[in-house]
Amino acid sequence: MEASCQCGAVSFKTPLPKPLALYICHCHDCQRQSSSAFGTSAIFPRFPLPDAELLGCYKRPTTLGETMYCYFCTRCGTRLIHTIPGKNVVSVKGGCIEGLDWKSAIHIWTKSAMVPIPEGSETYPDGGPTEQLSDGQDSLDPPIELAG
Repeated sequence: MEASCQCGAVSFKTPLPKPLALYICHCHDCQRQSSSAFGTSAIFPRFPLPDAELLGCYKRPTTLGETMYCYFCTRCGTRLIHTIPGKNVVSVKGGCIEGLDWKSAIHIWTKSAMVPIPEGSETYPDGGPTEQLSDGQDSLDPPIELAG
């Protein structure tokens, strides 16, 4: 799948034609990060980051005590990819990917939802099945260190 930031300076292809999972997250962190009612994430096997020269990185703690690396375009500020060291998957922000089918998206952290969730959607009041995609692997590349 093709993905890019808003200005087009950072673009990349996902390693699979479809994500392993698709989440619509209603947690407070995603609400703040997206400046909206929810955030969207497409889960893919870990792959090399696109053009590191154009990426900035914001590091933040997770609720499980890990560090999440949040990569964004330094030109337009679009958040693109989230990684956690030692995990075998990455989260590509859903709005960056062309052609996602949102009908099968899983709604997580619905206990803090600000908008109605479509009837019939798979929902979890907390993180739900995201823990299943977090199996660690020691052989993974460490996060890239960015200046600034």
